[in-house]
Amino acid sequence: MERYPITKEGYEALKKELDHLKAVARPENIQAIEEARALGDLSENAEYHAAKDRQSFIEGRINDLSFKLGNSEIIDPETTAKDRAVFASRVLVENVDTGESFRYQLVGPDESDIEKGRISIASPLGQAILGKKPGDEIQINAPGGKRIYELVELL
Repeated sequence: MERYPITKEGYEALKKELDHLKAVARPENIQAIEEARALGDLSENAEYHAAKDRQSFIEGRINDLSFKLGNSEIIDPETTAKDRAVFASRVLVENVDTGESFRYQLVGPDESDIEKGRISIASPLGQAILGKKPGDEIQINAPGGKRIYELVELL
């Protein structure tokens, strides 16, 4: 079975979401279904159909999160390689053309948040950074054309 790398923070966030869905969202939605049912004719009851759709979404998300958490491998950034960029590494990259610098942490798709400097290892830039060492050139094909970065430092 495939393992899914995740940081401790990412694991905790998914666990918190799962707990919320089970303890709050699911019971609230069950209540909404019961209330809509009490209104009568279900065939033309928009509230009932909306609540059933929401129930389907909630159950699907619970199953998805349960699977991911059950197959997660928590990676501690302190125990990863320090000579090259790997999952959970924190890096400083510089756009060669503009001189702009960016700090990123390489994380899994479920925990990426560009505003917090967390990019997915599944993204084009994340994939290009993996395995690189300080001083290495990173090339990606972006919609606006080729971009060239340099991995300045592992933080």
